[in-house]
Formats: sequence, C-alpha cells, structure tokens
Amino acid sequence: MKKTKISKFLSLVLKHQPETIALALDPEGWVDVATLLKQLNAHGKPVTLDQLREVVESNDKKRFEFDDKGTRIRANQEHSVEIDPKLEHMAPPSVLWHGTASRFIPRIRKEGLTPQTRKHVHLSTDPAIAAKIAARHGNPVVIEIYARAMAEADEGYLFYRSANGVWLTAEVPVNYMEV
Repeated sequence: MKKTKISKFLSLVLKHQPETIALALDPEGWVDVATLLKQLNAHGKPVTLDQLREVVESNDKKRFEFDDKGTRIRANQEHSVEIDPKLEHMAPPSVLWHGTASRFIPRIRKEGLTPQTRKHVHLSTDPAIAAKIAARHGNPVVIEIYARAMAEADEGYLFYRSANGVWLTAEVPVNYMEV
C-alpha cells in the first residue's frame, strides 16, 4: 500500500471506525501496534511495521503517534469515536488562528466557532497553516482568535494542545475573534 492510502485508512480505523477491521481502542484511543498490523493484514490491508513507522514519522500534520515504548499507536485528534485522550488544559498564546471556507463566514459571524462534527474547534499558531487547511474546503478565510483573553475570561474557556501542536477548545464566541 502507498503511504497516502495507509494514512487515510489509519485515520478511518484509529479515529472513526475501528470496527472496520475488528479493532478495539482503549479509553485513550491507543491500540497495540502488533494487533493493528495483524488486523490490517487479516482484512486485506497489509502494512509492515516499517511502513507504519514511515507513515507516522513523515506525516506533516502528525496525525498519529506511538507511545514512549513504540508498542502502541493512536490518532492525535479528530476522533468521532468516544475516547478521552487525557489532554491537560493549558494557557494558550495571545492569538491563535482558525482557517475556514468563506461560505461559512456568515454563520460564524452570527454564532461564533463551534466544533460541528468534531469534539473541539481546531486552532493553529500559524496563520499560513490555518489558510492551507481552509483552502481544502473552498475559498480560504483565516480568523484571528483572541485566545489568551478567552482563557482569562470569567466564562472559564479551556484550551488544550494536542500532541501534534494543534490547539483545541470547545467553542469560540464571536466577541473573541476577528473575521
């Protein structure tokens, strides 16, 4: 299998449908590497350990990670299956960015940013990365988020940083963004 196909299939089974290959994720989203490779092979998707390592290490968005021993693997974010990745909340930088398609701007100006089908709103420390992500969905627009002000507000907005550096929060109200 090619790297892109492996990565896309890993996203499917580690984020959304582990049952596709009779896989069971633990409560934090981890699965034993040997079990994953065995199940991939058993379901007609043969992947070697070297291929798996290459996909994890070369993925520009760092979608997957191995544990410290290299014996377990998980997706870093965007799960639709119920897991608890044990993220600790932390103080965000002053400003973060969110990329979106221009067609969503009227709704965002009215409602703010909400996670939609995800568990969190995804934010970036780099406006260029936010623009690149937005471009996949149409005419890109980058929204500036006043993250530190949000975190310090009385409402108690929490921020988390995933293992691949993406900042996550439950929502972004209109008054904390510049569209």
